[in-house]
Amino acid sequence: MTSAPAAAPPTASPTVLAVPTLGIDTRAWQYGGPDGTAMILVHGFRGDHHGLEGLARGLAEALPGTRMIVPDLPGFGETPAIPGREHDIELYGEWLREFAAAAAPQGFAILGHSFGSLVVGAAIAGGLAPSRLILINPISAPALQGPQAVLTQLAIGYYRAADLLPERAARGLLGNPAIVRVMSEVMAKTGDPELRSWIHGQHASYFSTFSDPSTLLQAFRASVSHTVPEFASAFTMPTLLIAGERDDITPLPRQLELHHRVPGSRLRIIPDTGHLVHYETVPDAVAFIGEFVTAEARRTVDEAAA
Repeated sequence: MTSAPAAAPPTASPTVLAVPTLGIDTRAWQYGGPDGTAMILVHGFRGDHHGLEGLARGLAEALPGTRMIVPDLPGFGETPAIPGREHDIELYGEWLREFAAAAAPQGFAILGHSFGSLVVGAAIAGGLAPSRLILINPISAPALQGPQAVLTQLAIGYYRAADLLPERAARGLLGNPAIVRVMSEVMAKTGDPELRSWIHGQHASYFSTFSDPSTLLQAFRASVSHTVPEFASAFTMPTLLIAGERDDITPLPRQLELHHRVPGSRLRIIPDTGHLVHYETVPDAVAFIGEFVTAEARRTVDEAAA
């Protein structure tokens, strides 16, 4: 499939929600009609809802009668950290279960990208029951076994160094524009200079909107301490996996292993794309997800009529 540059400029403003969750107000952005069938989209580490905005808009348009709900994770974007709690994967799973119950009590499908795939997996293992599951660039291998294991080691050292600094100095190091740019350059695979520039702009604008260094460091530890296969036995709902062929975080063979561990799952591989499917190949991802949701809806109707 061919891909297009970044999503077109927004045609309608999303509805901004404040959802009470574990003692905080989770900020979320809703795209599509307010009464449509819900899909919750969970962003990755250090991002916020902006990272999934292209997908949310594309899916709301491709799937009429649906609404996309994109929250900022606790401690990122406009959602505060949860006071007095360690921001480990168990907490994020608990948070997502409570958020989903409040934001979409009539039921929902769910999508997770990167670290969001871990949050979704932990939530499902703890009892979350979406009608459909979509994971984009799932974290399917330990961090130190990916194609960029050396860079992962450097990242671990970077976050550990920040953990030793006073808060102001730690925030300066963690949000250093040059370091953020290097991360962006490594992850982006597109050769389109305009799209690469846009991706770097997104990371520069939204990659450092964390609430505080301590929460960021806790979330980082969660992101490198777990993998989606830990939770895969709980994936009994229809499941779609979307992987980038050149993902630096999880090599393609490990995505194939995850696919085989989830009975009945579908795997779609996007060529010449890495870990930024949600930026580089939005039209492809929207097409795969739309096909999956439509096919599963048709199958449900056929089974009910049989």
